Amino acid sequence: MPPYTIVYFPARGVPPAPRGRQRAPMGTGQTLRLLPGLGGWGRCEAMRMLLADQGQDWKEEVVTKDAWLQGPLKASCLYGQLPKFQDGDLTLYQSNAILRHLGRSLGLYGKDQREAALVDMVNDGVEDLRRLCGHLIRHNYEKDKAQYVEELPGHLKPFETLLAQNQGGQAFIVGDQVHWGATHTLGCFTWALTLSALVCHPRSPRPCSRWPAGVWLKADLEL
Repeated sequence: MPPYTIVYFPARGVPPAPRGRQRAPMGTGQTLRLLPGLGGWGRCEAMRMLLADQGQDWKEEVVTKDAWLQGPLKASCLYGQLPKFQDGDLTLYQSNAILRHLGRSLGLYGKDQREAALVDMVNDGVEDLRRLCGHLIRHNYEKDKAQYVEELPGHLKPFETLLAQNQGGQAFIVGDQVHWGATHTLGCFTWALTLSALVCHPRSPRPCSRWPAGVWLKADLEL
């Protein structure tokens, strides 16, 4: 039995399930997987990527809209929302709290308190970027896209600066090894660049090149 369980809503994309992942759909309807794009980068994707990169096994329970609207599951969730994450007898909500828990338990929170503080700072910056992307897709994408593309380099500049300050941009945003915030950062960068309809903005960081992923995590990203 995998030690971790992720309970979440479906979104865009149709998956083959990568190694280590078991699906247990709840309710009725098609089981779908979260993918970057106009539909958004789902809150669970960073958890999946982090677990995958660390070679961990986990189970997924996919909740359909009909099952959610029935009420009992929603009432059982601490904040009335998903995702829900179970690690043995520990149940967590709030995606960033879940990522931080994985960071601590898997030894991915930086090598010292200084790096840990920087990882927290970067993740909060990623949340700002995520809100920007979410606002665009919830409003008029075609109308606002040009302004978004024009302003995107400025929103990515803080991350470029941090990359440049760490070994001349040849390492990670923080430190010299994978940390728990890296998957969230990578995911949101991918989403931001997809929304701009650019393969790689000339003034943006190239996050995929900073991720020394194993072959099957790389395949998972390319689905």
